[in-house]
Amino acid sequence: MTEPLDHVARIQREWARERPDVDVSPQGVIGRLHRLAGHLTEQLCLVYRRFGLGEGDFDVLAALRRAGPPFERAPGELAAFTMVTTGAMSKRIDRLERDGLVTRRPSEHDGRGRVVALTPAGRELIDRAFTEHMRNERRLLDELSPEEAAQLERLLASWLARLEPPVDTP
Repeated sequence: MTEPLDHVARIQREWARERPDVDVSPQGVIGRLHRLAGHLTEQLCLVYRRFGLGEGDFDVLAALRRAGPPFERAPGELAAFTMVTTGAMSKRIDRLERDGLVTRRPSEHDGRGRVVALTPAGRELIDRAFTEHMRNERRLLDELSPEEAAQLERLLASWLARLEPPVDTP
C-alpha cells in the first residue's frame, strides 16, 4: 500500500503526466513552503485578532517596541522594517493612533519629519500580544523535533541569505 499523496505531490504528479518535458521537482519545495506559509499566517493571525490587531498593526507595534526606550521610530523607518510602502504605513499609523496605541509628533532632528511612538497602552498591548505570539509560534514549531527545527532553521537561513541583501545593523 502506498502513502497518500499530499496536495503538492498530487499537483506534481498531474504536471509530470501532462508535461513530462518539464522538471516539476522544484514544486516539492516551493509548493510546500507556499502552502506552509499560508497555514502559518492563518495561525499567527488568530493571535493578532485576539488582541484586536491585524498582521500589519502587530508589525508596527512590534517594530516600535523593539526600538527600546523611548519606543519610537520615524514612519519611513517603520515602513522599511515592515516592508510596506510609506502610504500603507501612514494608514496603519492612522489606525493605531485612532486606537490610542501610538502618537505622532514632529521630529526634534528634522523640522519636516515626524516620529511615531508607542503610548503606554500600546506598549502594554504589544507586550501581551508578543508573549502570546511566541507561545503560538512555539506550539507550531513543536510539530517538529528540536533537531528537525534546528536543521530547518539552518537551511532556511542559508537560503534566505542568498536571496536577500544583508541587513545593516547600527
